[in-house]
Amino acid sequence: MTKSSSVSFIGSGNLAWHLAPALDNSGFAVKEVYSKNPTHAEALVERLYQANVKASLDFSTSSSTIFMVATSDDAIQEIVREIVLPDDAILVHTSGSQPLNLLGYAATPNLGVFYPLQTFSKTRKIDFSGVPIFIECENSKTEKLLMAMAKGISKNVFKITSHERQALHVAAVFAANFTNHMLLLAQEIMKENSLSFDWLKPLISEMINKSLTIGPENAQTGPARRGDFEILDKHMEFLNDNESLEELYKLISQDIVDRYGESEE
Repeated sequence: MTKSSSVSFIGSGNLAWHLAPALDNSGFAVKEVYSKNPTHAEALVERLYQANVKASLDFSTSSSTIFMVATSDDAIQEIVREIVLPDDAILVHTSGSQPLNLLGYAATPNLGVFYPLQTFSKTRKIDFSGVPIFIECENSKTEKLLMAMAKGISKNVFKITSHERQALHVAAVFAANFTNHMLLLAQEIMKENSLSFDWLKPLISEMINKSLTIGPENAQTGPARRGDFEILDKHMEFLNDNESLEELYKLISQDIVDRYGESEE
């Protein structure tokens, strides 16, 4: 294994839990894992072939070339200020929302972003081959290596700017995080009324599949889509003991009405 293909991870959270083994299995050996929580670092190291737990952010004698900051967004800047890198190191973060220039304090010109667009949980297995990976770099040397690394684990690799990545991340929050929150609210309504959330699962599955097949603009149904204000009023009356939920229902329904008018579905 050559030095140019070795990686050190800073962070041992959900993304690192999946990304580090994926890189390890694709020829980019992970040599070190640093985490504020050494127990978490040790657990990740056990999933890797030859990695060791790193006790500090002093990587000056490291054999790695790529240093992957896979932490929460608010931790990146402090890490960049404290990390000590070997000569010609490549420093990368994995954030969807933070700009490339957040790495600018580092003592290396070789900066990049390696952003896998997926939701990660330690308890769910991820097949990286279908995960889109977005690359942003400061120079051609870094771009060449990060593109090779991304293509080693995914069939969908794209170059992107910081502004485009922020737009992508905002869209992803609407598509994934907000959708999941809506499912949580639906689950709570069912539970409060002694009903089974399982009853909604075929509807949820069909709605998502239909939206992905024919496009969300064509898949929208419901009382707001057809301008049925009598039903909308009844729903808001049902929710009037929960002011925040009633207001959320009203705002979303109004946005749908504004988009489609009062025409029938």
